[in-house]
Amino acid sequence: MQKKKKTVWDTRTLVFLGLLVAMHIVLTRFLVIELGSYRITVGVVCTILAGLWFGPVAGGACGMVADLLGCLLKGYAVNPFITAAAMMWGIVPALFRPFLNGSRKKKVVFVCIGVFLASVCSTLGLTTTGLAVYNGGEFVVSFMALLPGRLIQWCIMMPIYCVLSSLLYLSPLTSFVVNASGTKAAGHTVEV
Repeated sequence: MQKKKKTVWDTRTLVFLGLLVAMHIVLTRFLVIELGSYRITVGVVCTILAGLWFGPVAGGACGMVADLLGCLLKGYAVNPFITAAAMMWGIVPALFRPFLNGSRKKKVVFVCIGVFLASVCSTLGLTTTGLAVYNGGEFVVSFMALLPGRLIQWCIMMPIYCVLSSLLYLSPLTSFVVNASGTKAAGHTVEV
């Protein structure tokens, strides 16, 4: 008897991931406040949710595809550091999925820890590095010139990302996505 080969993601999961990628692109590339090297957007919340709902591989893939398609749509050159940063938004919070059981307070704490660590890796680390490399010249000088503004952006956006990610993850939307896609996300039972 031949064993049936199990696919990594079924069609419904791919549809949800495609929807999250599309939302990420719209929020990041079109509904955005551009301030030169700084960008005010909430698109990364889509990638964070992809990771929390479907796991770190799906979250990373969602971030990568959204960044690559966004660069293609806007005519930007692909920067591997910034693409890696987009992937981190989906990977790092998803690593906390095993801890998303129990009370709402515990879930909020671990979602916020994941978002905090992802924002440090992405916003302050990889994206600032990518922008410094893109700007050319002396890397350390360029990095240090960008860092103060990136810190201000991080201080403003990180709490917004934590609040939005927690609210959406703890909403009935999580139960809908998890039940509709057939995945087994940790802590997906939602108290309403």
